[in-house]
Amino acid sequence: MIQAIGLTSTPRKELPPAVDDVSFEARPGRVTALLGAPGAGKTTTLRLMLELQRGRGITYFRGRPLHRIAHPSREAGVLLSEVPGHPARTIRGQLGMVCAAVGVPIRRVDEVIEVVGLVSLCDERLGTLSRGMDRRLGLACALLSDPHALVLDDPAGGLSVAEGRWLHEILRAHAAHGGTVLFSTDDPKEAARTADRVITLEGGRLVADQEAADFARTRLRPRVAVRSPHAARLGALLAKEARAAQRSVEVVREDGNRLSVYGSTCADIGETAFRHGILVHQLADETGDMGPHATLPADGLASATVVASALLTSASATSTLTDDALTDDAPTNGAPTEDAPATDEPATAVAATGAHTPDEPGPTAESRTRAAASPGARDLPQLPPPIAVRQAPSPLRPLRYELRRATGVGTGYLTSITVLVSSALLSVLLARIGHTPQPRLLAAWPRDCPLPPAALGAGLLGALAFGEEFRHPALAADRGTVPRRLGLLAAKLLVASVTALALAVLTVGCDLEMLYLVYGRDLAGVPADWLSLSASWIGLTVGCAWAGVLAAGIFRSTTAGLAAVLAVPVVVVPLVQKTLTGPSVRKAAGFSERLRELLLMQWPFGGARYIAAGARLVAQPVGSALMLSLTALLCAYLLTTLRSRVR
Repeated sequence: MIQAIGLTSTPRKELPPAVDDVSFEARPGRVTALLGAPGAGKTTTLRLMLELQRGRGITYFRGRPLHRIAHPSREAGVLLSEVPGHPARTIRGQLGMVCAAVGVPIRRVDEVIEVVGLVSLCDERLGTLSRGMDRRLGLACALLSDPHALVLDDPAGGLSVAEGRWLHEILRAHAAHGGTVLFSTDDPKEAARTADRVITLEGGRLVADQEAADFARTRLRPRVAVRSPHAARLGALLAKEARAAQRSVEVVREDGNRLSVYGSTCADIGETAFRHGILVHQLADETGDMGPHATLPADGLASATVVASALLTSASATSTLTDDALTDDAPTNGAPTEDAPATDEPATAVAATGAHTPDEPGPTAESRTRAAASPGARDLPQLPPPIAVRQAPSPLRPLRYELRRATGVGTGYLTSITVLVSSALLSVLLARIGHTPQPRLLAAWPRDCPLPPAALGAGLLGALAFGEEFRHPALAADRGTVPRRLGLLAAKLLVASVTALALAVLTVGCDLEMLYLVYGRDLAGVPADWLSLSASWIGLTVGCAWAGVLAAGIFRSTTAGLAAVLAVPVVVVPLVQKTLTGPSVRKAAGFSERLRELLLMQWPFGGARYIAAGARLVAQPVGSALMLSLTALLCAYLLTTLRSRVR
């Protein structure tokens, strides 16, 4: 059960809060609709419930607030607005990322795809999906972790009638299995048609909390649905008689031969048609403006259904029906027969589903839940099977998630190929010009450029690791776009390090091969101090990748991450050089020997030499600037992480 208590949003300046003291319950086994006009506060209420927006109040999911639940995605499946994700990612890739984010096995993807009907589209890109397919994908993401509750924001918005009916059947099936369903809508017809309980918001305040039958009776206008080949003439006669009798009757001409009459009854309309010899194909009382093809719920929304398929002028004409009329064996007293054929007419559909008259009590929600779960009930869509494996100790598997994120789109591959090609061409051009040392020639690093192409590419890939998260969020929506978890940061730093290392090795290899092909062996030799140069080269590329990751995570932008990478050689290195070239009284000679004495042990395998090489690397202006920048960025990231946890 979901219990929302005193939800109030934080007001902006002198404006009133968008949501003010909203409290309600959504019970298990039932579908609850949050109804309100656009701007009434529905989305804000859902975001406050899910702790995605600052405000007052608390929401309990089966007795616990969401931040106290170890696996929040296991408790609540969420669909807010459109499905977040990179437009170039496939449906299967997107669901695989969400599987790693919520900690469920990858085989769950196939089960959910089959349920939502996306088997034939699993390799389609997200950017090519229609509105209906996007809603199906969003529902698949919500069902992926087998949640107890579904919280959906306008799930049927923009869908066709058939797609909306399918979506509501899925929600009804989830409730029939004991789950809790809460969805928002601005359509009162949809709320009355599909929900068991309707909660109405107006101006950010709760104005009604009713059962669906009470809501339909008190807040929707009853009407009479009429079908006749002479609909225009009948409508004019009804309006004329209403004016003569000084009664308030509204006649609305709809598509085809259909009329909607407000303020009258079936008896009055039938008598008028009889007096004027007008053929009537359908005459039915409907509670609420539910449309010609609406399937009414079996909880008291339909008060009576009368099918009149006779010509009211003479007995001979009564026995003759046109092709548009209902079949002869349709019931005329509102009670369905066993052999009544199914047609597309609304009256026949309501009679076939067991609509009841006002003298007969409607089934309760509990009985409807039991009926939906019984073998003889109407068929409901099959839900994914429950997860039978033990859940991961954390709701997020960061390393799997990051690997699937990095390999799911072609941005990383395209960036790497661009870096390798540009580096090879630049090394050939530098060799032709001359006056470039061989180490810089192998790295394709001109003296006037702040960074070589490989370091820039590694920094860009690192910045994309967090930048794409904020631009195309794919993590669990119930905990915000990008959670501040140190495990996620460690996974991104590890993947960025491996990517940068591979890019550094491939760059040097491609440059060597290109120089050998163009100029022969003269420029393709290995430098004598290749070990220290390799350490410096790997440290530079990995450091740039880390700087991109941390800066993009702090500033929430790929551009900011790449700018931070460029700021190291352009801004920080000159400052470090100015500091190191200043007057100095002391020197750091003998650092490795004093370090060995401090540890009271002998370095194995000549470790002192490597320590000294590392110290010399850090002592260089670029190394010092990079270490200083990484330390500052890491401290800033940890500070923002602790600040978000305190909030």
